[in-house]
Amino acid sequence: EEEAEPGPSAAAAAEQRREERLRRFRELHMKRHEACKLNSQEVLEEDKRLKLPPNWEAKKARLEWELQVQEKKKECAARGEDYERVKLLEISAEDAERWERKKKKKNPDLGFSDYAAAQLRQYQRLTRQIKPDLEQYERLKEQYGEALYPTSDSLLHGTHVPSKEGVDRMVADLEKQIEKREKYSRRRPYNDDADIDYINERNAKFNQKAERFYGKYTAEIKQNLERGTAV
Repeated sequence: EEEAEPGPSAAAAAEQRREERLRRFRELHMKRHEACKLNSQEVLEEDKRLKLPPNWEAKKARLEWELQVQEKKKECAARGEDYERVKLLEISAEDAERWERKKKKKNPDLGFSDYAAAQLRQYQRLTRQIKPDLEQYERLKEQYGEALYPTSDSLLHGTHVPSKEGVDRMVADLEKQIEKREKYSRRRPYNDDADIDYINERNAKFNQKAERFYGKYTAEIKQNLERGTAV
């Protein structure tokens, strides 16, 4: 029997499979090219972001917000409306309550930054405690007259005598400050029975830190040295 030659349908199917493979190969090539392009763009963008200041995002958001406020003010001015009134109408009740709570929070303790800031906080705390006595003020006006408002030519030394209530208030405040200061700077009790393995106070603190961090690793070595069995 003669071998059957492939018909036109088989050749067309083979050509179709070949075209399909070439099409898929071109698609994969295009996807690879697009991925390389996007990767290069992302690398460049990341390099730009790394070269920017650390607080650039916050500054950018702040500038965008200021531009939006300026545009809003211009729109309100063009319509003849009050910007502050329009802004208040757009604030939600939750935001308003949160801002009110933030305003009512007085003298937040942000921790120690420098002595000037600590002195300012102390001054603000003391001035808030001052309650003006209008009756005493009127009595002083009657007693001293124009001398109650001194000028550069006024002699002030020895002319003012503080009241007993003012002195008591100052003493009570000083005692409160001393009590509060003692809580922050309390001295650790000294143990007379503890082993002396230091030559001065600074060396004692160093040994305490070393014991706290490495004591559990060197306990056996220390015991062997004390017994004299260490090699």
